[in-house]
Amino acid sequence: MKHHCEYSLFALVCLALPVFAQANPPQSGRDFQGKETRALEADEFANPGMLWVEQGAKLWREARGAAGKSCADCHGDAKQSMRGVAASYPKADANGIPPGRRVLSLDQRINACVESRQAARAFAWESRELLSLSAFISHQSKGLPIKVDITGSAAAAYARGKALYFQRIGQMNLACTHCHDQNWGKTLLAEPVSQGQPDGWPAYRLEWQTLGSLQRRLRACFFGVRAEQPAFGSDDLVALELYLAKRAEGLPIAAPGVRR
Repeated sequence: MKHHCEYSLFALVCLALPVFAQANPPQSGRDFQGKETRALEADEFANPGMLWVEQGAKLWREARGAAGKSCADCHGDAKQSMRGVAASYPKADANGIPPGRRVLSLDQRINACVESRQAARAFAWESRELLSLSAFISHQSKGLPIKVDITGSAAAAYARGKALYFQRIGQMNLACTHCHDQNWGKTLLAEPVSQGQPDGWPAYRLEWQTLGSLQRRLRACFFGVRAEQPAFGSDDLVALELYLAKRAEGLPIAAPGVRR
């Protein structure tokens, strides 16, 4: 009940706040955190998300499935082979499951490899294994600018994500743009409104006391405006991820981030 009341207040205040220009240039979500939270993210020895990165490094070398293969067996040293990979996702992937069906998020690409190359069962959404591998792979691109391809077969997903970003939804009748374009930088419920950039995800969120994916955060926004939450891995959430990545283009990857 407490969260419903807070989100309702948030929605009403968003409607009442003055309109700002669309976010330009993009600004990392880190910049909207308090001094202590920013310091926690910057210190790799203190950043709690690094526990998942370390676990991901172990999983990278672990053989699994009927194929008895590890990620390293195909991709070698992740510091080299995965450098820049996270910065290019979501992307159209002809090797997805099923082949060529849709644009895939990084988490879906990981599970496609688990199923097709390792002949193992896909990791559950938000499982420690999937989050750890996602954080580990994303961390290899730290400092590299986000750059996604929205041409060809990715064009339709990008258009869908953009439409969803500007579409009013839920009982609050709000769109993503109302908070993250029109009112970023304002303070609501003692917290600043960010631009909603994806550069630090997966991130350790202090409210959750655990690491979480960008899709979990997006679903929380749907909950906040009292809209039906899309399922993890749905085309809608992947399309939103793609639009957000294009909107954030040029921002350096900073995963794992720390957010309140």
